[in-house]
Amino acid sequence: MCGIGGIFNKDKGNIPDHDTLLGMAAIQYHRGPDGFGVNIFDDSGVGFCHTRLSIIDLESNRARQPFVSDNKELMLAHNGEFYDYQRIRARLTSKGYKFRTKSDSEILLHLYKEYGFEKSLEHLRGEFAFSLYDKSTDSLYLTRDRFGIKPQYWALTKSGDLVFGSEIKVILAHPDIERKLSESGVFHQLIQVMVPGSTTFEGINQVLPGHYLKVKRRSGKLTIQEIKYWDIDFPTLEERMTDRTEKYWVDAVRDQLLQAVELRLNADVPVGCYLSGGIDSCSILGLASAIRQDSVKAFTIGFDNDAYDESKIATRMAKSVGAEQDILMLDANQLYDHFIETHWHTERTIYNTLGVAKLLMSRHVNASGYKVVMTGEGSDELFAGYPSFRKDFFRYGLDDLPAKEKKEWESMLNQTNKLFRGAMLSLNDFNHPALTAKVGFMPACIENWVSLTPNARKLLNSDVAKHLKNYDPGNAIASKLDSNQLSNRHALDKAQYVWIKTMLEGQILTWGGDRVDMANSMEARPPFLDHHLAELAVQIPPNLRIKGKTEKYVLREAMRGVLPDELYKREKFAFMAPPAHTDLSKLNALDNLKSEYLTADRIKDLGLLDYKSIESLWSSYTDKATPVGELVQQDAILNHAVGVQILHDQFVKTDIPKKAAQLVRKKVANKKSGTYAN
Repeated sequence: MCGIGGIFNKDKGNIPDHDTLLGMAAIQYHRGPDGFGVNIFDDSGVGFCHTRLSIIDLESNRARQPFVSDNKELMLAHNGEFYDYQRIRARLTSKGYKFRTKSDSEILLHLYKEYGFEKSLEHLRGEFAFSLYDKSTDSLYLTRDRFGIKPQYWALTKSGDLVFGSEIKVILAHPDIERKLSESGVFHQLIQVMVPGSTTFEGINQVLPGHYLKVKRRSGKLTIQEIKYWDIDFPTLEERMTDRTEKYWVDAVRDQLLQAVELRLNADVPVGCYLSGGIDSCSILGLASAIRQDSVKAFTIGFDNDAYDESKIATRMAKSVGAEQDILMLDANQLYDHFIETHWHTERTIYNTLGVAKLLMSRHVNASGYKVVMTGEGSDELFAGYPSFRKDFFRYGLDDLPAKEKKEWESMLNQTNKLFRGAMLSLNDFNHPALTAKVGFMPACIENWVSLTPNARKLLNSDVAKHLKNYDPGNAIASKLDSNQLSNRHALDKAQYVWIKTMLEGQILTWGGDRVDMANSMEARPPFLDHHLAELAVQIPPNLRIKGKTEKYVLREAMRGVLPDELYKREKFAFMAPPAHTDLSKLNALDNLKSEYLTADRIKDLGLLDYKSIESLWSSYTDKATPVGELVQQDAILNHAVGVQILHDQFVKTDIPKKAAQLVRKKVANKKSGTYAN
């Protein structure tokens, strides 16, 4: 894993500034401390930068990026991993292509020559974001992997030049990019759900998962096409396979997951595993332990609250497969003491301090001598693990189930997930017309958050509220959902699709994934998000993804041999850090942050929030009479409100180009050799 950045000027004669590109690399030093590179095509107005975390081909000079093809026509900067690259490299070598490195990244230069751009993407397996410039066609391609595991941001300067990077701060390091929070972006932050492709910052966009941008010069301007190359394509009701047995699906899932894990164990450095008490990470550890000849290192987060702590059950799993477990126990002080730092890396607000916990864990992993871990992300998305999926399945996907039983099942679901009501499950039924019209029902996975729109609107100051008077976050989210992927699908398929397009990319893979992992130069590999496994999973009949009341049924059966009986039978338990209201020390820690960032003066300085409304919210949050479910919601909104103020301090008030230049002076040991100072 690495960090990339670059500039594509609308005027070929406008040569990108070398020092600016150097600053764009240095500001994301944490993503790749093993070396950096800058390459500029002087005659094309194009420049790339790259900062490297060595995982494959550890020889620093040989694998240094950006890569330039032998004929000087192509330039590539790649972040991520291409799996199965050895087979692809061997095949291309047999066709006469010459490789200069052992890096997985280099295969793309030759795939492009052999197959062209679109066909090359079909050969790529893994998590990746890359920039590829072709001088012969004067085309820039900015590409993001199928699920959005790896980030890719872009923006236009006031003069119309394009700047891109792995993180928002990379773009803000360019002196011609305006640093400003978006009013609608802040509104969405307060309700947790972002519009796919958007950010909290004015004018800064994301390449959507499974998409690429094709950028060309035309008539003195840049033309930008956003093109979809892949989607999580659930079959229509008529296309569903009905002739396959349960055993077929169980065996197929086992085989595909095993292959995905085996590919992700391939590295020139040790590979460990994240381990919680869920069947997802436990399945990955179980398979990795069976494949490896030595003991697998398993890293577990523990909390100082038994209701949220899974470390004990994780220990039993680790012992069952002979893994070497390393538990990091965290308390309130550790979580809130690093809340501010976490936002520098997430570049968006977080509703729960789990993001902080994962940042601290990645730091611990790095300090333990590991650069790579496998994770369980993606399992709930593919195999219908979240309680919201069961809610929609019970309500809209079981036509033969009597209404009385549906209510009983939903009541049981609410009871077993009472800790997470107000977050993972809504407190009350809520309907949003645009989302209901687009999906066919109000998807439970975002029901709670969208229901908080009136609460969030109250927190906006009067001027912002006027600007956004006719803005409806639910409408904006609905407009980005593809009707073609929702029409004539089973209710469970629709529910999973909505989550994958909103919360997976916008939450799980950002502040719960890449951003807090790469903050400490630590690569996370999620085997469940292998697209071959995903293309199988969407075909599994809904009544085998959830069988009766049991979520992830097919996965449970496929992994039964590696899971202790306790885990095999365990209901999905959402992985969250204890909210502030669960403990006085946590509440005091949040209060300290509020006292620093949500003062009348600081709120006025930012000009987006309303001080009196914040105070009213805090009063309700600290009132012992407030119901627990509402406390869960209020805890999330308060975390977001503090986060908005932090983002303003870190990215708007701070001179990011100046900070980047300072980092160049501090971190860069030798500009020519591409080495960082220790």
